[in-house]
Amino acid sequence: MLTSSSSSSKNIKSATANDANRAKNTAQRTENAAKRIDAVLFDYGMVLSGPPDPVAWAVLRAVSEFDEARLHAAYWKFRHDYDRGALTGRSYWDAVAAHAGVRFDGAQVDALMAADIDLWSQLNLPMVEWAGRLQRAGVRTGILSNIGDAIGEGVVARLPWLAGFDHCVWSHTMRTAKPDPAIYLKTAEALKTEVDRILFIDDRAENVVAAAKLGMQTVHYTTHAEFEREMRGRGLGWLLDA
Repeated sequence: MLTSSSSSSKNIKSATANDANRAKNTAQRTENAAKRIDAVLFDYGMVLSGPPDPVAWAVLRAVSEFDEARLHAAYWKFRHDYDRGALTGRSYWDAVAAHAGVRFDGAQVDALMAADIDLWSQLNLPMVEWAGRLQRAGVRTGILSNIGDAIGEGVVARLPWLAGFDHCVWSHTMRTAKPDPAIYLKTAEALKTEVDRILFIDDRAENVVAAAKLGMQTVHYTTHAEFEREMRGRGLGWLLDA
């Protein structure tokens, strides 16, 4: 009797465990289907790269001979025009100088452009490593970055792993920049992926909002810990663990 009862109990527990596993697997398949993602689209600055390098920023200050407030105001004033290709690296720094009422010579412009590449070359390793895992798992990956010509060329030359992405859109080549809807649609077309099956990750809220309005799945990137919490909270842990 004891043996029979024990065996029966084990069978019931085993059946219950199997049912639970089947239910879990069914729920996982349903979740994956409901949140199908065929491509992950990354911003570069502050997503794949880290915060601006303070050493490089100090070089910009030293070469320009600007104080912090003056450099900050001039640096950002013309940045969108630089990103969308209305200015080249050299004409951008000419505009920065003119805004401050000075002129930079050729050697200064060369040094400023080199330091500007350094400014955006510190990597956000958790995101870079995750992008690599996605690629090895067969998930399409892309980059959509607002970036000027000199910085874009410098970053590509410095970071050979960027060649692992299926497609990279550097805004200056498109003569437009986020959050212009056209640049998202052209990127989706280049990735050969339906807009609603792309997960777009960017650190700027306005860029995320613009992508979401077009139907992309989006994450506003702030810190990596918060990014992982949001991904898992939205049922995207299966993608995070690729």
